[in-house]
Formats: sequence, C-alpha cells, structure tokens
Amino acid sequence: QVQLVESGGGLVQPGGSLRLSCAASGFTFSSYAMSWVRQAPGKGLEWVSDISAGGTGTYYADSVKGRFTISRDNAKNTVYLQMNSLKPEDTAVYYCAKRPTKYGSSKGQYDYWGQGTQVTVSS
Repeated sequence: QVQLVESGGGLVQPGGSLRLSCAASGFTFSSYAMSWVRQAPGKGLEWVSDISAGGTGTYYADSVKGRFTISRDNAKNTVYLQMNSLKPEDTAVYYCAKRPTKYGSSKGQYDYWGQGTQVTVSS
C-alpha cells in the first residue's frame, strides 16, 4: 500500500533553516508529481510547493518563493523541502502528498497524504 512518511520538522528560530523529507513507498515514485501542503494552527490547508515526476518542473506559493526549495531523489523515493529564512508565519504541520499525475501544479487533487511533521518557528 502507498505510504508517505515525513520527517525533519522541529523548533527553529526565525531566520533559521530546516529540511523536510518525505519517504515514499508502495507506488512507482518516479511516475508521479509530489506536493508539500501545510496547515497552520486554526487555519485551512495551504499548498506550498509541487515538483513534477521527473523533477524538472517546480512550483511555489508566493508566500514561500525564494525561501523554500523542493527537490526529489527518484532513486531514493524521497522528496525534500529545504526551508530557509523561516518566519513565525511558517509555523504549521507540513504534509507530503502524492498527485495522481506526473505534472506538478498549484491546483488539483491529491490521492495520498502523509501523517505530517510539525514545524515551529519561534524565538
């Protein structure tokens, strides 16, 4: 069965960095786009970033553009989110999600989700 397992969250000071990882299994990882989606306390889901199946297409929400970088290693079945210059408003649970297509996008559906990893940005 499909499994997505996030790791790498934690507490970091404003201006700091974290790298999130999402290990995937149970499907042909290299054939599907992957996404990062977050949910801040008391708020709805916010799409953060997408990467196409081959890794050549990357997409970012305006709120993270220039600070976050998505990447993937298809040999390791893992997608990453490098987060730099973190702000308190980046505090959220970050979810890895699988797209049912090879194309990344800022919209559309997901067919599988991970359990999430907490990122807290605070001094």
